[in-house]
Amino acid sequence: MLVNSKKVLLKSLLRLLVLLFDVLQSCRSDNERAIELMTETRLIDGHNDLPLKLRWLYNNRLSSIDLRTLDTTVTNINKLQEGHVGAQFWTLYILCGAQNKDAVRLTLEQIDVVKRMCKSYDELELVTSAQGIADTDSSKIASLIGLEGGHAIDSSLATLRMYYALGVRYLTLTAFCNTPWAQTASHKDHTFYLDGEPLGAFGTEVVKEMNRLGMIIDLTHASHATAMAVLELSKAPVMFSHAGAQAICDVPRNVPDDVLQRLKENKGILMVAFDNKNIACGDDKATISAVADHFDHIKATIGAEHIGIGAEYDGMNEHPEGLEDVSKYPALIQSLLDRGWSDEEVRGVLRENFLRVFQEVEQVRDAQASEPVNEEEVNLELVANDCRLELKPSG
Repeated sequence: MLVNSKKVLLKSLLRLLVLLFDVLQSCRSDNERAIELMTETRLIDGHNDLPLKLRWLYNNRLSSIDLRTLDTTVTNINKLQEGHVGAQFWTLYILCGAQNKDAVRLTLEQIDVVKRMCKSYDELELVTSAQGIADTDSSKIASLIGLEGGHAIDSSLATLRMYYALGVRYLTLTAFCNTPWAQTASHKDHTFYLDGEPLGAFGTEVVKEMNRLGMIIDLTHASHATAMAVLELSKAPVMFSHAGAQAICDVPRNVPDDVLQRLKENKGILMVAFDNKNIACGDDKATISAVADHFDHIKATIGAEHIGIGAEYDGMNEHPEGLEDVSKYPALIQSLLDRGWSDEEVRGVLRENFLRVFQEVEQVRDAQASEPVNEEEVNLELVANDCRLELKPSG
């Protein structure tokens, strides 16, 4: 009888423990599981436009601001740490108005400001490789440089190589304007090279040289035909650094399903942006759910292993409710978990998928170590303008 009483008591205690565990679980902070995962697997974000804001607002005078607490932007170091960001691509967006003018100078000045940011703040560490990201101490944010706008190379492979030497690790082939050798999907008011080919002869050489260098090709903004041509040509995985699924929001920047399928075959990655215009089709009352819908569609179409995050903070100015600044990443991750995403899938989105792509790009580079430098030049008739001097002996 005493034995039976003890068994009943033990069962009752076990039930109470289970009930207590359930109660404690329900009392956890909303994003606690997400934060646990993000502490273990620190986020890599593929696109942040803070350098452009520093140019616009402060003329790159870092001495006049404190990046730890800066409140005129949605990015500062304290918020990045709160958002569990482990690596950030600082994107150098070169406006289309600089094409055939001073795009190279502007690019160099933006490279300079990113490098000075990293020298001025111990929390930021400039890195240029996948291993560099992996080796960055958890107290620091690995800082990488991406360049948005193929016009920034001024149709010069030598300029492309110099950018790589200075630390640039991805190039967005087109921004909101065509180049002489590639076409954009995101036409704004511009008159640049309207009759150009999706990927001209020189564009083919750009892709090949980026593969040889180990520079990631970014197809954000590229036209459908340009993206397909690059995906056919590139030996290395490519990326979309800040885009979404066109099936969810039909705007030019977002990626249609047939391109997603080619991206899967290429083993590349789409890093999902957070901006209302391209993710929520301009809905100024959008919530985190609008962003999560893109993740779900891409996962269903090509698999979670091809997804990352490229939020585009400080580029587009309006983001869904709950994702207002760089401290808010855990809310998105919790949303994915609540939708049934596994821990493994979320770790991939946070970090591992991009690291795989970066490592494979470097492997393609290493396999071509004996290949000579590409000395091809653009057809000068395509780029003739008043600002371009053709060097040749006088007389």
